[in-house]
Amino acid sequence: MSGQGYCLELGTEEYGTILRLQESLNMARRKGIIPDTVILLEHQPCFTVGRQGGFEHILAGEELLRQQGIAVYETDRGGDVTYHGPGQLVCYPIIDLNGYGRDVHAYARRLERVIILTLKHFGITAGRKPGYPGVWVGPTKIAAEGIGVRHWVTMHGVALNVCPRMHHFSLIIPCGIANFGVTSMEQLLKHPVDMAAVRREMRRQFSEVFDLLLEDVAPEELRRMADEAG
Repeated sequence: MSGQGYCLELGTEEYGTILRLQESLNMARRKGIIPDTVILLEHQPCFTVGRQGGFEHILAGEELLRQQGIAVYETDRGGDVTYHGPGQLVCYPIIDLNGYGRDVHAYARRLERVIILTLKHFGITAGRKPGYPGVWVGPTKIAAEGIGVRHWVTMHGVALNVCPRMHHFSLIIPCGIANFGVTSMEQLLKHPVDMAAVRREMRRQFSEVFDLLLEDVAPEELRRMADEAG
C-alpha cells in the first residue's frame, strides 16, 4: 500500500452525532491533523434528505415516523431522500482528493467499485446503472451513494443494504426514484448474512481500491485529534 490511513469502526450510532463528527474530521483532514480516514458503522433508523431536496418523497406522516422510531435529517450530501438503519453498513470516507487527482466523479466510481467487489466476494453480481448513482443488482438498488466535498476533502459516502428492515423503505421514494426498487444482500442470498464478515470485506476492498493501509483508531483518540482542528 502506498498510503496509510485510519479506520474507525463504530456500532449503531445516531445520525446527527456522526454528521457532526464528520464535519470535525473533515476540518482536521484539511489541516493535516489526521490522515485519510474511513468510518464504518450502522445508524439508528432515520431518513436523510440531500441537496436535491426530497421531503416530498417522505410518504409517512410525523405520527407514523414517531411510532416507527424514524428521525429525519437534512444534510449537505448529494442526492435525494434515503434511509439508514440497523442492518445497513455505512462507509464514510474522509479522504483528501488532492491525493486522487481532484476528480469527484472518479472518486464516486471508486466507492462504487468497493461495493461491487464486496458483493462479488459474497456471490452477488452487482454493477452500475447509467444516470443513477449507487450500486445495482438488475433493476434494484442495493447500495445508495451520496457524496459531499469541502475544499477537496470528502464527507458522507455509501450505504450497503446487508439485512435492514426493508419495510422502512416503503415509507419513502428512495432517492426520489419511483420506477426502481431496493434490495438487500439477505433478500438476494435468501439466508442470514454476517454483518461482521461484510465489514471485514468492505474494509479490505476499500484498502485495495484506494491503495490505503488502514490502521484501527480508537473513537476517543480520533475525536481528540478532531477537536484540535477547532
